[in-house]
Amino acid sequence: MFRTVAVSLSLIAVAVRLFVQPLEEPSRTDMLSFAVIGLVYVFTLVYGLMLRRGQVDRVAAAVQVMGDLIIASALVFLTGVGDSPFTFLYLLAVIVASIVLDGRGALVTAGAGALAYASLLVAVKFSWLVPPISSTTPTRGRFAFLMASNVLALFLIAVLAGYLARQLSATGGQLSARVADLKRLDVLQRQILACMPSGLITCNAAGVVTFVNRAASSILSLEPRLPASTHVEALLPGALGADVRLRRRELTVRTASGLRTLGLTVTELEGSELGTLIVFQDLTELRRIEEDLKRADRLAALGTLAAQLAHEIRNPLAAMRGSAQLLVQDPGTDPGSAKLVEILLRESDRLSKLVEDFLRFARPPPPTKLELELEVLVAETVDMLRADPIARQVRVETALAPLRVPVDADQLRQVLINILRNAFQAAGEGGGVRVTLEPSGEQALLSIWDSAGGIPASDLSRIFEPFFSTRDGGTGLGLSTAYSIVRAHGGNIRVSSSPREGTEFLIQLPLQG
Repeated sequence: MFRTVAVSLSLIAVAVRLFVQPLEEPSRTDMLSFAVIGLVYVFTLVYGLMLRRGQVDRVAAAVQVMGDLIIASALVFLTGVGDSPFTFLYLLAVIVASIVLDGRGALVTAGAGALAYASLLVAVKFSWLVPPISSTTPTRGRFAFLMASNVLALFLIAVLAGYLARQLSATGGQLSARVADLKRLDVLQRQILACMPSGLITCNAAGVVTFVNRAASSILSLEPRLPASTHVEALLPGALGADVRLRRRELTVRTASGLRTLGLTVTELEGSELGTLIVFQDLTELRRIEEDLKRADRLAALGTLAAQLAHEIRNPLAAMRGSAQLLVQDPGTDPGSAKLVEILLRESDRLSKLVEDFLRFARPPPPTKLELELEVLVAETVDMLRADPIARQVRVETALAPLRVPVDADQLRQVLINILRNAFQAAGEGGGVRVTLEPSGEQALLSIWDSAGGIPASDLSRIFEPFFSTRDGGTGLGLSTAYSIVRAHGGNIRVSSSPREGTEFLIQLPLQG
């Protein structure tokens, strides 16, 4: 590239000189100048083709240096040899040799250049060659001076350029090693940041996000590429609040996949201009498991209490009902008393059923699991409830994948009835209910969705508690019993509700017993 630029400037200079003096005929020197320039272009083309074909060994370098010596000798001869201003081109050839070859190559090039220059001096002195530009024949003293000074300069430049080339090569090798180390460290850093399970976000002093790792994008359900001016508060509202110096805290954020509970650590990077580092973990599932454990403890305690209370009520209730039956059978009972006794029997039956529900909740029988087509069980239950008056004006959709799952058919049917009846009542006339069944890894996912979405967020954490009901007249035992049955099957049950997205009960059952 340097050679091309230099010869192009020379061509421009010659062309400008001819343009300034257009009336003069081009001299022989001008024609030879164009010839030399063309020769340089030819050499440059040859070098370019050799480089393009990958021929960049020592032979190619030697060819380049030899071409530079030929060009330098041609220019020196054309401009009068001893009086030529282009003798410095030999020095450039030596410097090029020290770069593309080595110190020894620079010395060899210096010797070749000295030999070429000496040969030109001898040929001109003895008139073997006549330069195009007339020049004085050097005297013996000047001949010796030109010979000694140029040869000495060439070898001194060769030694100095060789030394500098060795230093440059050593420094370049060290720099290449450092660059390679930095690249390996950069790759390692990127792999660590990409593979770490914790989310990591960095932002500058203005709060604009500068880096988001793969885990953070997954946890927050972000697009692969964020807009350049995204503020960290748009991703983690409150992360840079007044309590930013707290080492560890929790933050609830809304993402495209729902609410997420994050365990957050915020660290200010050294130097206020560098910004802030935020590391967080998704604690949503952990907090959900904790809630399940707390709910299971509460259910166990309430179940024990309900069993004891039901046992204490059951015996006197049976005695009361027996006495009432005797009164009904007594022929001497007047009609008014008989009517009161009938009311007593009816209410005692209702109370007895409530006690049975308590006992079923408190001491649910262990499930008798049999492997069956779960989609058939679900379809039969849905078809049975479609005849219920509460479901007549409700749109019902089903998408049931065939799955064989070990379950207790009676208990699971009870779970479906409790949840589906609640869904039909919530959806109401013109509403919709959708039931889906699909496999997911080692689990079967049974989803029951209604379009109402009328469960307040404050009630979602209590919806499976016994005796808690959002419907007038409800006992609050249906969903509690359903929860206990699903847990007894080794599964789990989740609920989510919002007016925009509706209410969904998600039942997870293991595919293997």
